Amino acid sequence: MYQFFVDPSRIDVPGRRVEIVGEDVNHIRNVLRMKPGEEISVSNGTDGREYRCGILSLEKDRILCELRFVKEEGVELPVKVYLFQGIPKADKMELIVQKAVELGVYSIIPVACRRCVVKLDPKKAEQKTARWQEIARAAAGQSRRSLIPQVARVCGFSQALETAASMDLRLIPYEMAEGMDHTRELIDSLKPGQSVAVFIGPEGGFDEAEIREAQEKGMEPVTLGKRILRTETAGMTVLSWILYRMEDRGL
Repeated sequence: MYQFFVDPSRIDVPGRRVEIVGEDVNHIRNVLRMKPGEEISVSNGTDGREYRCGILSLEKDRILCELRFVKEEGVELPVKVYLFQGIPKADKMELIVQKAVELGVYSIIPVACRRCVVKLDPKKAEQKTARWQEIARAAAGQSRRSLIPQVARVCGFSQALETAASMDLRLIPYEMAEGMDHTRELIDSLKPGQSVAVFIGPEGGFDEAEIREAQEKGMEPVTLGKRILRTETAGMTVLSWILYRMEDRGL
């Protein structure tokens, strides 16, 4: 079943009507070639509900649907995971955003670390962020998420630490850290409703000064195992662990 995101104002629960406008109209009519009577899933991207609808009519500028029922039980992780990702080279960030959204990330914050090869001026950073947000939206729809994770503006490392300061758990994978038991204990300490910051370095990793600053600000250095993971793999690994451990505990 296909899922689409609409503005909350387009969902009329008492009137049992949902209206889809914008670029999704062309996608539904001309790409998917859907017909009246077919069922789709709709989310407003904010409340965690799934609105199951049947298509009533396909007009030039809108798709009008009948609201059949509302699914209250969400698919979101019980904790909010904020991925602070050191900006990688080429188009790796697009892959990271896509897969992180599929794995349940709540927000992605691109971080300009000292060892980042890519240097973005304000205009280029704004364009990149808009592109990454579109990828997050598409991935959220594909994976049947009930919200669209936000891709924040690019920030510096110190600013990222300040943003993460109020979060319940703050992890920074580091190749010099040891003890998988400690990593497991930290992840298992998470409770529903809490937030967790995950810091991932760029291709060259974090430099020692950044690690010291992070520890001074209360970050927990953790190991991801015996192997050195690529920047595009490390964040997915942490997200997978969190997803598995939370669902394994029935949370």
